[in-house]
Amino acid sequence: MRRIAFPRLARMRSPVLSPYQSLMASTPVVHRAVEVDGRTTHYWEYGPADATQTVLAVHGFRGDHHGLESIAAHLVGVRVVVPDLPGFGISDPLAVSDVDGYVAWLRGFHAALGLDRTAVVLGHSFGSIVVAAAVAAGLDTRLLVLVNPIAAPALQGPRAVGTGIAIAYYRAGAALPRPLGLGILRNRGIVRAMSVAMLKSRDPAMRRWVHDQHDRYFSAFANRTSVLEAFRTSVTHDVSEYADAIRVPVLMIAAERDDITAVPEQRALAARLADAELVVVPDVGHLVHYETPAAAASATLRRMADPLPKPARAAKPGRASRPSRGEERTS
Repeated sequence: MRRIAFPRLARMRSPVLSPYQSLMASTPVVHRAVEVDGRTTHYWEYGPADATQTVLAVHGFRGDHHGLESIAAHLVGVRVVVPDLPGFGISDPLAVSDVDGYVAWLRGFHAALGLDRTAVVLGHSFGSIVVAAAVAAGLDTRLLVLVNPIAAPALQGPRAVGTGIAIAYYRAGAALPRPLGLGILRNRGIVRAMSVAMLKSRDPAMRRWVHDQHDRYFSAFANRTSVLEAFRTSVTHDVSEYADAIRVPVLMIAAERDDITAVPEQRALAARLADAELVVVPDVGHLVHYETPAAAASATLRRMADPLPKPARAAKPGRASRPSRGEERTS
């Protein structure tokens, strides 16, 4: 197993306690590893091992499994499986970190764990792209949950300039001599700026904890090449390009103040999906998984209580998708 060089400050100081510490302490958790196409994927199982329902959850860009721990803890009574994405945390990187590579990995991971369509598939942010692409490619599930989904292209519209700057940043980090490049990519000031930009809560305790989470886990990537490739994948793809091929029920959990994808774009995506429900969480941005995990978990548990749907049938070539239910809620 390769050695991950975590930021020195994050290694030395005591962690900031989670606002959900009591719930986390009562949630069973087991660390496991499995081989997928000759590479090791590390994953964590939360909740009772004998649970009758399972959620497979995929985290976002530059994070690792820690980012979804709070949602996992709030999914009381459910077995929640959260892997470190390849190339992040302590999982081995892919040969090429493009969308096809991530889709093949997720389908292989799903099969290696013996999961079937009864397992709910959840993705946050970049993870929403990975799970949507995998489901569009044939990964079957009773319910697809997208938390802070990337619903529209990042290279178009008002975010294009910011995305271009970020691409230059990652290219520089990959091209410069290794010590300098890693120094830029793991720069604490830049990581903190990203954290501040996404965080909407004004609660001091919440802000300290979220910043500490980013300080500790936002720089745990395998190498510069894989993080650059992953970033390119995250900004050159979005969930909307897979919408017409997704035939399973979809729960979208969006945020009122998300700077990455605005609510009108989430509504447009929901309208394109064959069977979608959009839940908008108020007064939060792109960090629903940190700031309002209870809302995300509550919506997910409500939909998991629905009867198991019949297996989805692929749309026939040339046949239009049936309209979305168009249902929207405010959590």
